[in-house]
Amino acid sequence: SEEDTMHNSVLLDTSFFLRFLDDESTLNKNADNYFRYFLQNEIAMVVSTICIAEYCVRGDINELPLKNLKILPFNLDHSKKTGEFARIAFQHRGSLKLNERNIIPNDTKLFAQADCEQSVDFYLSSDSESLKIYNLLKQHTKPKFQFIDLNTPCNEAFGLIDFG
Repeated sequence: SEEDTMHNSVLLDTSFFLRFLDDESTLNKNADNYFRYFLQNEIAMVVSTICIAEYCVRGDINELPLKNLKILPFNLDHSKKTGEFARIAFQHRGSLKLNERNIIPNDTKLFAQADCEQSVDFYLSSDSESLKIYNLLKQHTKPKFQFIDLNTPCNEAFGLIDFG
């Protein structure tokens, strides 16, 4: 099956799509380079139904490159893991120093999906608040996926030579 041959995949969050689809964004080039890298290296790009819902608040589902994405529904295993992650985040929220927002449960839901899904090795986001939550979780659990910050160019993140 397709699942067996999948080396690895990346869960892309809403912030990735907002940058990827906005030519004016300072992170558009980074997002585009990651997208190409994943396609060229056969790293499956996964989008959660949670991200699709977030995107559709302001955007249209048809703007998303769905033909290149594997859609991941939120399921019971994800729910259980979310509870575990959210508990840690809430217990330690004082140390997080989050700007302008409380802990958004969607962060822990998406992290839970990345952690539960066997094929997901990477989580790509430009959300620095989300990174704070990931780093907190790393102190208390062992998430099996790696957080990639969209602010880091693809060639740096994957140790590539930049021929551009």
